[in-house]
Amino acid sequence: MLNVYLSGEIHTDWREQIIDGAQGLDITFNSPVTDHAASDDCGVAILGAEPNKYWHDHKGAMVNAIRTRKGIADADVVVVRFGDKYKQWNAAFDAGYAAALGKSLVVLHGPDHQHALKEVDAAALAVAEDPAQVVEILRYVLTGQLPG
Repeated sequence: MLNVYLSGEIHTDWREQIIDGAQGLDITFNSPVTDHAASDDCGVAILGAEPNKYWHDHKGAMVNAIRTRKGIADADVVVVRFGDKYKQWNAAFDAGYAAALGKSLVVLHGPDHQHALKEVDAAALAVAEDPAQVVEILRYVLTGQLPG
């Protein structure tokens, strides 16, 4: 069994592509909360309203960090996706945290981010450009089978 944490960009279906592609493999997938509004507001929804936006965001970040730290700590493999539309500082932080814990790190991004993410890529054991490549990495890790 492989425990895989899927971190990063939340605006596309890359997670679903990996999960669907890995059907039949002995893998458990975990991820942060991908409902943007729920993730942003979890702190104030649970711990109480904040009139100052900084403290509103801070409460949410702290509550989300509990989930993120547990997910990364429990993972055998951490996949971090950097999308095209937004700067994902949290994804870079997750990649660094995973690397610091000695987790097997797979980074997923397009060629346009190659230069900007060169340090993150250097910490990864694999850098993929599409979710299908991540699936093939996971399949190889579990079965030793090459694609095709």
